[in-house]
Order: sequence, then structure tokens, then C-alpha cells
Amino acid sequence: MDNKKILLEENEIPQAWYNITADMKNKPLPPLHPATKQPLNPEDLERILAKELIKQELTQERWIEIPDEVRELYRIWRPTPLVRATGLEKALKTPAAIYFKYEGSSPVGSHKLNSALPQAYYNKKQGIKRLTTETGAGQWGAALSFACSLFGLGLDVFMVKVSYNQKPYRRVMMQTWGANVVASPSTLTEAGKSILQRDPNNSGSLGIAISEAIEMALRDPDTRYTLGSVLNHVALHQTVIGLEAEKQMEKAGKFPDIVIGCFGGGSNFSGISFPFLRHQLTDGTPVRAIAAEPSSCPKLTRGKFEYDFGDTVGLTPLLPMYTLGHDFQPADIHAGGLRYHGAGTLVSQLCKDGLVEVQDIPQLETFEAGTLFANTEGIIPAPESAHAIACTIREAKKAAEEGVAKTILFSLSGHGLIDMSAYDQFLSGQMQNFTLSDEAIAQSMGGLESIIG
Repeated sequence: MDNKKILLEENEIPQAWYNITADMKNKPLPPLHPATKQPLNPEDLERILAKELIKQELTQERWIEIPDEVRELYRIWRPTPLVRATGLEKALKTPAAIYFKYEGSSPVGSHKLNSALPQAYYNKKQGIKRLTTETGAGQWGAALSFACSLFGLGLDVFMVKVSYNQKPYRRVMMQTWGANVVASPSTLTEAGKSILQRDPNNSGSLGIAISEAIEMALRDPDTRYTLGSVLNHVALHQTVIGLEAEKQMEKAGKFPDIVIGCFGGGSNFSGISFPFLRHQLTDGTPVRAIAAEPSSCPKLTRGKFEYDFGDTVGLTPLLPMYTLGHDFQPADIHAGGLRYHGAGTLVSQLCKDGLVEVQDIPQLETFEAGTLFANTEGIIPAPESAHAIACTIREAKKAAEEGVAKTILFSLSGHGLIDMSAYDQFLSGQMQNFTLSDEAIAQSMGGLESIIG
């Protein structure tokens, strides 16, 4: 039997992030200015994002050096362990070798700190005093709250209202680290007030929360906005996951046939898959990269590849992506971090080119998978991560049916110890699946063609 856990030394933390854009045959289409509909200039973003992050967003340089200050902070919890899921393999009676990269060992309990630290660092270095952001399930908000506390930055977090109510302890985490947390949509912004005027009981979405956070940032010249997913520089920072996993798989004498990550906007999936897709892009080494998204928010499986806004109101640049339409109101599933209408431009282009596969998974299947994983491996996974586990189980069962000893790697992006109300609902039989009709999708995407004329 192989080693159960494969570890790296602190000096094996990656020294540079990997930018997959450099190796993509078909580069992503450029973001467009929301008013002129012309390709965006870096200066157009300077009032919203830190200059260094804008540079990383638009660069095609293959390797971006990780600043020493950030790498030193990574040492608090990195490198994270790679674990052979032998208990899960046994339960599934599969010939597949299943490995998971465990990002729940970070101080905030998820992978989100990988990008929160450099984003806070670059803003602090520029002299910014305060940040604004959105958060779905609260994992990104918690990560940025901790990062801002380390760098002495103020922070306003617009937390999607349904998650604000479902996950009160994530709100407390953010407040413990000094953040101001607001349920979105709120009455603090014109964007929030306009949504509430139309629908006073609106439960919120990441698109709405992004609108509020950007509007708040634009009010103060010493404030900038940060995003926890979707954008290229976020995917870049998250590649520390896959770069470490690559070294660990080498120590195990394996290269994965399949790499799986849950998918909302792309941060976790990009982090685990891009370093392995690099081999397929550069030397033809085959690997199946599968994004596991909620069936109730299926932008990759049922959306359209179009230019669309990253937020609900239309304050962001127009991004080329698979989208359900920026007006899409997702169902109130417990995987709040995956309730986003669009996909990041890098994953969208890779999916369009056939280099990324997608599976959509119903909510009940994810919690069945998460419960099985907890009983076989001892870790209660976050609802978001349970999508990757459910997809892994599907592929492991398929390997058993085919009698093929495949190697499967998935990212366990966070633990679910602050999501126990969701498991309580599942175990008590009160949880349900959400069915999204073709008519609802058509309605939410109805205005896309008029955006760019």
C-alpha cells in the first residue's frame, strides 16, 4: 500500500505562481470597457484594483515570482498534505487510486487564503488603506479578513444574505479578524437599494454583492476592491495548490489521469488543474480536468459563451465567459461559494476548446458524497468541496465498472465544520434538490446579445 499521506518540506513551497495563459493556444478574448465596449486598458481598472494585481490580470508571462513576504506567510500552513483516500477506495470497491489535496488545513479552513494574502499584500504595498469585497459562503470573506488583519487594512465584506443567515459563524470569524460584515443586498449602496425596491425579500447573489462592494470602493480614493474568484490573477495565486500536488504526485510515482475540483467562479478548480493541464498544453501528456458545478447553477453545462458583466448592476468590465446572465438568481443551496452566474475567462476558454470537462451535480448527491467521505476519511467536507467528491465517486465507480486502475486527484478545498447546519438539514431529511428549467435560463440570458450590440 502506498503512503497514506505525502508531505513536502517548507522549502518546497513554490517560488512562483503558474500563469496558464502563456501556454494556451487560443488566448482568452480581452475584457471590454463597460461603456465604450473597447478592449480594456490597465488604467481603466486602477480605481478598482491594485496596480500590481492589474498587471497580473493582463500578463502572459508564464511564471510570476511569489513575494518573499507572501511566501513567508504561506509557511503558516503550507505546504498542505496530499492524502491517499484508501478508506473511500475500499468503500467504493474501486481499482482507482484516489488522492486529495487538503486545503482545509489553512487557518481559515479553505484554499481562499492562497489569494487573500497576496491581494492584501499588494494593496498595502501601494498605500491603500481599506478593501471591499463580496463573499458567498463566507470562506473568501474570512480569508481576506485574516489577511487584512495581518497587513493592518480595513475591510468591508458584503456577504450574500442567504449565507449570512445560514452560516452565522463565518460572519463571526470575519468580525473576529476586524472586518465589517453586511448582509447583501443592503441599504448601504444604490445597487443594493435598487434590488430591494424591486424585491424586498431578495436572498442575494454573488453578482449583487460584487456590485455593492465595487460601488463602496469607488466612494473612497484610499479604498480598493478585491475578488476571491473568477479573475485571472486569482486563478494565478491558487496554482500553489496544483504545483505542490505535482511534486507530491511525483513522490508517489503517479501522474493523475483525472483532476477534479468544485466550480463556482474557478479559483479552486484552476488552482488544482492548471499546473497539470500545463503538461497537456506543452508536451501532450493527457489529463482529464473535470469541473464539478451545482446542477442548480450550471453556467458551464447550460450557459452560453458570451461577453457579460461580472456583477448584477453592470459596474465590472465585460468578460468573455460562460454565463447564465448577470441577472440570474441562483437557488438557495448550501454551497454558497458556487452560487455565481459566470465562469472565469481562463476556464471558459479552456472549456470552449475542449480541454476542460464539466459535470453538474444535484445538492443531495453532494451531501451523500460528503457524508460517505466523512465516514471513510474522517473529514467533514465543505458543501462546495463535496461537489468534487461526488464527481470523484462517479469516476471511481466508472473505473470499477470498466476494470481500469485510474489515478484520480481532487482538491478538498475546505472543511465543513462551520457548515453543520447544512449537514443537520441533510441528515434530518429536510434538504432538497433544485430543478432549473430551460425557461428560467432563457429568461436570465435574454439580454446578453444586447450588451455588446
